[in-house]
Amino acid sequence: MEAPQPAPELKRLDYFAGTWTLEGKMKAGSIGPGGRMTETDRNQWMEGGFFLIVRSEFTVDGIGAGTGVAYLGYDSHEKVYTYDEFNTTGEAIHSKGTADGDTWTWSGERKTSGEITKTRWTVKIVSPTAYDFKFGISQDGATWNTVVEGKATKR
Repeated sequence: MEAPQPAPELKRLDYFAGTWTLEGKMKAGSIGPGGRMTETDRNQWMEGGFFLIVRSEFTVDGIGAGTGVAYLGYDSHEKVYTYDEFNTTGEAIHSKGTADGDTWTWSGERKTSGEITKTRWTVKIVSPTAYDFKFGISQDGATWNTVVEGKATKR
């Protein structure tokens, strides 16, 4: 029996490999008081090429500093990208993503104060070394409130 091989769709994640600096503005609301957010992501492929590991260090005004680790992959059965993050704020974030041209959309849910909120992280690639991002939340999946917007640059 041959060893499993990474799905060809994983090659699209090569774009995100490397070190990225994210800078954005957070709006005041249910997620926090608002202000500036910065993050450094160090992304490298796990041996075998099935998952891109994202190691993050972040600072958010009014919330503080923290770290996280995430795994980007691809589910060949569901035909979706996967994102699983665990961070020092106690969150475990699980999202499914799609890529349409130069736009990636990651959808998931978060549970806060006993309520489930839908989440959407959108990435628009603008160059080989930059992308714009937006994070939104929704109660009903139809009306979205943008919480964070910003830009990422590759070092």
